[in-house]
Amino acid sequence: MSKIKPSKGAPYARILGVGGYRPTRVVPNEVILETIDSSDEWIRSRSGIETRHWASAEETVAAMSIEASGKAIADAGISAEQIGGVIVSTVSHFKQTPAVATEIADKLGTNKAAAFDISAGCAGFGYGLTLAKGMIVEGSAEYVLVIGVERLSDLTDLEDRATAFLFGDGAGAVVVGPAKEPAIGPTVWGSEGDKSETIKQTVPWDEYDSTGKFPAITQEGQAVFRWAVFEMAKVAQQALDAAGITPDDLDVFIPHQANERIIDSMVKTLKLPEHVTVARDVRTTGNTSAASIPLAMERLLATGEAKSGDTALVIGFGAGLVYAATVVTLP
Repeated sequence: MSKIKPSKGAPYARILGVGGYRPTRVVPNEVILETIDSSDEWIRSRSGIETRHWASAEETVAAMSIEASGKAIADAGISAEQIGGVIVSTVSHFKQTPAVATEIADKLGTNKAAAFDISAGCAGFGYGLTLAKGMIVEGSAEYVLVIGVERLSDLTDLEDRATAFLFGDGAGAVVVGPAKEPAIGPTVWGSEGDKSETIKQTVPWDEYDSTGKFPAITQEGQAVFRWAVFEMAKVAQQALDAAGITPDDLDVFIPHQANERIIDSMVKTLKLPEHVTVARDVRTTGNTSAASIPLAMERLLATGEAKSGDTALVIGFGAGLVYAATVVTLP
């Protein structure tokens, strides 16, 4: 018989607060067109993107995360000292070690919170949310900060016509805490490593010096589009089934803000009713990878398009290829 005491965590977990940070500089499509042979009409029709935000030298991964996290902590109505875990999802923090999460945890004023980074691309927020839920239910933390943050402008090849217009910078954060009833559903997540070459970094860091070309993100656009439209709609439906609800029960749909055509196709495939509010933050924020879902969530709540207590389906998908979908109650 085991001598280990059972965990004494909360029965359930929920998102208690959300915050976002978008860099000051707004970059319209006209700037992108200075380096690629295209048009504003083509970019909008292919992606829905009109503008994106690019970070300045001062708007580092850590700085943007701290700004977004401060808002999320205030929104949750707790203090930074109560945060027991900090999870940061990013692919654009260029120090392999230490984790940027440790710097963020310290500067926010947490009391030596557990802190670590994860790399799950555009599904990173969903991965972090699932880990946070587990920590709270298991009892290793009462409140966990989940951050999605990217400076993808640092990894963008401005001469690549297929990707130059896609990426933006920003940070989104949520505080996850205890709940008396289910407010974060079961996560449907996974990976398809056989398709990992469809979205990738062009050059490994250890080959950078020999090639002389700074690494950038590249992708096989059509392959990614087909996978996202057909396979991710299935995953989204599985998340609804796992939560025990139907599309009619939804109030909000917050997919990864990769491309508005993908979003439209998923809405159609899932047969979402007209009353469901659909996040379209991609139009003015671009694809911010791990930051896109919390940033879109924050904007919907700030504009009143979504409200506290709404039931939302969130799904992220990207490099790996990885994915994560769940149903949540909005803070």
